[in-house]
Amino acid sequence: MGTSPMRIALIGTRGVPARYGGFETAVEEVGSRLADRGHRVVVYCRATADEARAERPSTHLGMRLVHLPAVRHRALETLSHTAVSAGHLLVHRLLGHRVDAAIMFNAANAVWLPLVRAARVPVATHVDGLEWRRAKWGPTGRRFYRVAESLAVRWSDALIADAQGIAEYYRDVFDAPTRLLAYGAPRLPAGRSERLAELDLAPAGYHLVVARFEPENHVELAVRGYVQSTARLPLVVVGSAPYAHEYTRRVHAAADERVRFLGGVWDAELLDQLFANALTYVHGHSVGGTNPALLRAVGAGTATTAYDVRFNREVLGDLGRYVREPDDVAREVEAAEVDPTGTLERGERLRDVALRYDWETVADGYEELARDLAGRRVRRPGLSGRRRPAAAWEEQA
Repeated sequence: MGTSPMRIALIGTRGVPARYGGFETAVEEVGSRLADRGHRVVVYCRATADEARAERPSTHLGMRLVHLPAVRHRALETLSHTAVSAGHLLVHRLLGHRVDAAIMFNAANAVWLPLVRAARVPVATHVDGLEWRRAKWGPTGRRFYRVAESLAVRWSDALIADAQGIAEYYRDVFDAPTRLLAYGAPRLPAGRSERLAELDLAPAGYHLVVARFEPENHVELAVRGYVQSTARLPLVVVGSAPYAHEYTRRVHAAADERVRFLGGVWDAELLDQLFANALTYVHGHSVGGTNPALLRAVGAGTATTAYDVRFNREVLGDLGRYVREPDDVAREVEAAEVDPTGTLERGERLRDVALRYDWETVADGYEELARDLAGRRVRRPGLSGRRRPAAAWEEQA
């Protein structure tokens, strides 16, 4: 394959332009860079029912987009869209359209890997985090995710982990190697704050939460802890969830008049300025590996208080503040307001951490993996996907 251009398919996400989630961010950042390097990148995107066909672009940042439908149901949306995408890939392969390598995102989609393999396309699976630990899934959903992890190990030509903790999980539980390819941290420019006036906010004049409303992201914990505090600055909460109605109700019920809910913010410039000008960012994600919102705060140089799990400590190290209970959140927001100068200085030191998370380097890793896939240099015979006893992973992330 040498240095010749490759045809690379990116499957299993909502697609691009990126408006939602880490996978979509990775697809946009990595896919656009691979396209800039001359590769033909095809991204499978979910076509929404309320979208006019004119609003579905055929290309984005050099990537070719294929829009396909999905069943609008929490448990079926991802799986149904990936099934159609894998089927599309198979049909086009049978019609003579070559694909050199595919990247499948989300271990849950591993059930469709046989379709990709039937198309004779070598495939790597980005396994994401420990999805079976999410409370939104009942017993059946949790069992499904655990089985899907096993299938990803068994049927993928390679596995991608975005955090060292996830790589260790697959090593300990499945004796399976992974490619460690984290996300990049955007370098957000300091000093720009003009968009804050639209929200009646001022630089260093608020605390920030940005998260999908799910229990494992601990939005409710952040709100409850803040409400317990004597903080004077408002807590600005960005995010929502399409199916988590009960959890969303609980989050709103925990708030007082100091909490401001903005819903989803899809304006990248406004979101960047919210990150860059917060006094603190409160990050509650606990099961998903390296999180792009956390890296956005790091790249913005914003002092960060994170839920105390290994994935967050892996990024923040000694520069982070860590919480487990609402009382911890109350303590940290109060301390930040007592010493705003020290808080801002701590955030500025995080900019050095961002240097470890560079999108060009990440794209290099994906390009190398794609070449190894295309050259059939990563087949891993003998991996059964059987789980080994690893009790520690049942209790901690």
